[in-house]
Parts: sequence; C-alpha cells; structure tokens
Amino acid sequence: MPVAPAGGERVIAVVPARWGSTRFPGKALALLEGTPIIVHALRRAAEAKCVQRVIAAVDDERIAKAARDAGFEVVITRADHPNGTSRIAEVAEKLHCELVVNVQGDEPRIEPTLIELAVDALDRAGREVPVATVASPFMPGEDPANPNIVKAVVGANGRALYFSRSLVPFNRDGTAEGVKPLKHVGLYVYRRPFLPTFVLMPSTPLERTEQLEQLRVLENGYDIAVAIGEAKFHGVDTPEQLAALATKVRN
Repeated sequence: MPVAPAGGERVIAVVPARWGSTRFPGKALALLEGTPIIVHALRRAAEAKCVQRVIAAVDDERIAKAARDAGFEVVITRADHPNGTSRIAEVAEKLHCELVVNVQGDEPRIEPTLIELAVDALDRAGREVPVATVASPFMPGEDPANPNIVKAVVGANGRALYFSRSLVPFNRDGTAEGVKPLKHVGLYVYRRPFLPTFVLMPSTPLERTEQLEQLRVLENGYDIAVAIGEAKFHGVDTPEQLAALATKVRN
C-alpha cells in the first residue's frame, strides 16, 4: 500500500490558472452559478478522497484573491510559463509528496471520482510509469469527429497508444463490434520527480502537429496509464462554452 513520504502528503492536487487566456481573458474568474470557475475546480479537487492538499497555481493576484477568499492555498508563479504543466512543475519543486495531480482550472465540473481513478491507475501501473490520465466514453450529443475533443487510444494493458484530434480509431468496415472512440479528459497525475524531467524535454514533432502536450511523453518513450471513467462535462475555453455549461448545469 502506497504511503505518504516522511513529513509530507502523498497526493497533492495543483490547479493551474492564468489571467491571459487567448480566447477568454480572465476566464478563471468567470462566474458559474455565481462562483468563479477556478473556485469550482479547486472544490472538486478537494472532494477527491485520495487528495490530501489542494493548491492554486496562478499568475495574477486577482485570481489568487478569489482562491484565498474561498479558503484555498495559493502559489503565485512566474508569468512566463508556456503551459499549465510547466506552472505545476514550478510549484512541485517545493513539495514533498509522491504524486502531483494536475486539475485544470477551467474544468469547473470535473468529477472527483475521475481524480481517484487516475491516481489508482498510476498506483497499479508500477513505478516505471510516470504519468496517468483519464479517458471517457462519449456522452450523448458529443461528436467524436470534433477536433476540439481529443481522442485517446488505449492498449489492452491500460496504457496509452496515442492521442489525436482526429477520429481514431477509424472503423473501416463500420462493424458493430468495432472499437468505440474514447475522449481524453485533460486530467493528469504525475510522479513528482518526473515533472522537472518532462518540462526540460524539447517539444516533439507529433506534439507540434497535433498541438497535444501529452504526446511528448509518448514520443520520448514513457508510458501513460489510462483510467476509464465517465466524464459528463467539458472544460471551458470560450464564453460560449461557459454559457452552454451553465445551461446544462441548470437542467
């Protein structure tokens, strides 16, 4: 049974958020049911039974204040991070834990059970596997051909074969027994020592082609364990998506 490192928690969730979202500036403070979406994400992370500590990793004092006012720990990070993983890695440098969970700050309805599934998948995969994530069946009304919904292809051993914006796998003959596509949920669990390794890796050709950061892990020969769970909600990238999510939550 995994145990917490001496003097520290075993599993810490870090929720990254930045002010300067290209498509939705100030997105972290946009309101869903009267509460900033960053606060929703923090609360969901805190509900996961395996998580002992939750930290908001932000680049702006306005976001920091909202997180603190909701009772959460905050770390102000550098403003020059290229992505959320890099922001998390900065925070993780000073953490004494085994696993770091990346719960994206624009996932206000992330299911806590998915966090638990991802942590369990990494525990079961063995110490040679440095990362775990989640894939989900498509929900009614979701289009597997939509390039904004990333697809995950998973092997029989529960490890990722590939991630793509294209519709994969392609059911050539349209047979009923064909493998159904799985959508990727942007939730990651890292073994803490792997984070500095990952952020120092140069971006890779497939990563740049698909614009999917997780392909850098696969292209460098590392495995990603994949838990299968049911994700009913999307993250928020635009004001329109937030409005659609608010309608879905009300209904």
